[in-house]
Amino acid sequence: MEALQAHLVTLCRMTVLDWLLDSDPAIRWQVLRDLVRAPAEIVAEERARTATDGWGARLLSLQGEDGQWAGGACFPARSLFQWDKKRGQPWISTLPTLQLLHDFGIDPRSERVARSVALVREHCRWEHAGQPFFSGEVEPCINGRSVTLGIYFRQDVDAIVARLLSEQLDDGGWNCEAERGSVRSSFATTINVLEGLLAHERATGGSAESIAARHRAEEYLLERKLFRRKSTGEVVNPSWLQFSFPVRWHYDVLRALEYFRIAGELPDPRMDEAIHLLRSKQRIDGTWLLENTHPGQVYFELEDGDNQPSRWNTLRATRVLAWYDKCVT
Repeated sequence: MEALQAHLVTLCRMTVLDWLLDSDPAIRWQVLRDLVRAPAEIVAEERARTATDGWGARLLSLQGEDGQWAGGACFPARSLFQWDKKRGQPWISTLPTLQLLHDFGIDPRSERVARSVALVREHCRWEHAGQPFFSGEVEPCINGRSVTLGIYFRQDVDAIVARLLSEQLDDGGWNCEAERGSVRSSFATTINVLEGLLAHERATGGSAESIAARHRAEEYLLERKLFRRKSTGEVVNPSWLQFSFPVRWHYDVLRALEYFRIAGELPDPRMDEAIHLLRSKQRIDGTWLLENTHPGQVYFELEDGDNQPSRWNTLRATRVLAWYDKCVT
């Protein structure tokens, strides 16, 4: 049966590739770069379209005259949008919008993008205490994402990195509840900080302190095989075994595996179970599903909904397995 499934996957591979390419420029340029290995000039040309066509251009056009999306940094201005907690966190403010533009791989060197980011820098302030957007605020889950975005959009976030390094907990990770007394790390907070530290290290070379902190945080996840309790071996949260996109601030196994792929180091054997989970979720047609959309108001949908084939998750999973298989064979 496994041989038959492998054969069917091989037969479908070209169809899956065509399906991935038949999409928004935000996906298409990444497929051309990572799966097709197209010439650099073709990849660059397609990437440039993310600022002029499709989802990226739509998001850029929705930026307000105040430099923000929906009038706020982490949350929409209540004068503009009513937040119904029963329907989940709204995803239309500046932080989640910039996260999407980052995930789309929009070119930060684009004049249009640079203007948008300058407006954020000059006018967007955090709800916590009015801090400038690229200065960060107090929660490490927010500050980790702010570092990722600041590095990507060429802003100075060194002060945020210094704060994060001072807040690492004894077990190696971070937790937004630490200011309220928590001494145990959170998977979600830790992955947000890890992504930021890696981005900062790639851009600046990092420091001995930041590199050591990042490796300690990686060890926090690996000791738990990316989704199990260290004490009992139980699955911490079953929803982490379901793959979402956009990930927002949330944690799941695919997000963790993507982090380690981007870090580019040899796979650790302690992630083998997570890799097996990832393989098990590939359908016979070669795709992966969207499984766990995080509820909340959005500007527009990027996929057809949960339990439907997901271009984003298929692209992300394919990249992870290509990295893993190359390293272990």
